[in-house]
Amino acid sequence: MVVSVPAQDTIVLGLQESGTVQWEIEAIRTLGLDLQHGLTIDVRPLADSRAGQIALQAGAVDIILSDFTWVSAQRSQGADFTMVPHSLAVGGLMVPPDSTISDVTDLAGKTIGVAGGPADKSWVVLQAYYEQLTGTALADVGQARFGAPPLINELLASGAIDAGLNFWHWNARAKQAGMVEVISVAEMFADLGLERTPVLLGWTFSEAVAAEKADVFGRFLDASFDAKARLLSDDAVWTELAPLMGVSADASLFAQLREDYRAGIVSGVSGEDVLAAEQAFAVLARTGGSDVVGSQTQLAPGTFWAGYSR
Repeated sequence: MVVSVPAQDTIVLGLQESGTVQWEIEAIRTLGLDLQHGLTIDVRPLADSRAGQIALQAGAVDIILSDFTWVSAQRSQGADFTMVPHSLAVGGLMVPPDSTISDVTDLAGKTIGVAGGPADKSWVVLQAYYEQLTGTALADVGQARFGAPPLINELLASGAIDAGLNFWHWNARAKQAGMVEVISVAEMFADLGLERTPVLLGWTFSEAVAAEKADVFGRFLDASFDAKARLLSDDAVWTELAPLMGVSADASLFAQLREDYRAGIVSGVSGEDVLAAEQAFAVLARTGGSDVVGSQTQLAPGTFWAGYSR
């Protein structure tokens, strides 16, 4: 008996080669969700997020992973890029176990290592939070040292900085090395008045291309959310991912990364996501200004794609 194989439509993703988004793509393939949804997923490896943005603007890829501030800024300039929520995952403020820093107000006079640069969103949120608590500017009373995520962890471990503000997966490694999280960026957002953690990263694409390939895009997004559901609930899926994660020989770090990843999983799409993003955008615009959000002070309409629901 001949078994017919359904036709597979190709969708091209531009993704950072070392990014944790690769874990979801691998889960899609391991679980056969790509075949189930009639897809061939062609991943084009990229050096960084900027390379992805350039590839998308050039039409070299269908979809990238980007943040809502970039999408909003592009729309304010007339581009038609839009996004569907992908991840809530953000970082947090880490200190050594014997640190005298027990809350954010203790940062005066301290040196804070920040993954990224002065426009890093976590750094902007920390500054907004510090000002809310103290009425003073953190940049005026503390010293920031900017660098790549591995460097921030190294400086924290060596005692060269008093605290580190890093991305979630680097913080997971810091926790395994004995460091303590003072507060997460999600908790800062909540204390700043947000009713829910904003979606910072999303599958980003052109509305025009999505209109041409609506069925294919919809099936890819279905596969993505199906994989998220399994990653959230099924430990066996994670066992298959351990080699890709580089933690096959470290059960403790594997478990830490798995649980911290799960904390950032988006389970659906709703209007509440848009509201949270609008509130987060207002915080970033007020404290970070145009260097962070561009010329706009409000999230551009259409930043989140209305063409998909889950």
